[in-house]
Amino acid sequence: MSVAEPRRIVLFRHAKADWPQVTDHERPLAERGRMDAAVAGRKLADTDISFDLALCSTAARTRETWKLAVHELPHRPKTVYEERLYEASPGELIAVLNETPDDAQNVILIGHNPGVHGLAEILSGSADGDARERMNRRGFPAAAFAIVTFEGSWKSLEPGVGELADYWAPSE
Repeated sequence: MSVAEPRRIVLFRHAKADWPQVTDHERPLAERGRMDAAVAGRKLADTDISFDLALCSTAARTRETWKLAVHELPHRPKTVYEERLYEASPGELIAVLNETPDDAQNVILIGHNPGVHGLAEILSGSADGDARERMNRRGFPAAAFAIVTFEGSWKSLEPGVGELADYWAPSE
């Protein structure tokens, strides 16, 4: 793969979590979250993006979201569970993405707000159609995802280099 070919990052927020008496890191999905994660997986499949790599936070709710969503995809990518994604800022998320091998063209990052929403905004120097308006109007609710495209190596990923190609959120 040439670094001149456009790359895609899907920034996927975990689905709705429950609030049982456990630590924040161990919170599972609520029933609605389990349903929304599967729906989001079907919507991801509809994008026809073949993911080379999934970077998933180690939190229980992100792992469960990914397990339910990936089941809907035609191809299961290599998944790396990354502790640094838990409660990460946009800058910390960029640092993790900068370490991505250049043979990966399409990456999905399963993480948390406010970092995932902030990263979608920060990376997107431009937007296709009404994607930015829809994202700004809806915010980044549980199980939402944004697709950002950019050109260059993963090491060159920085604020403003991408285009917000699409945005999806479950209906409320």
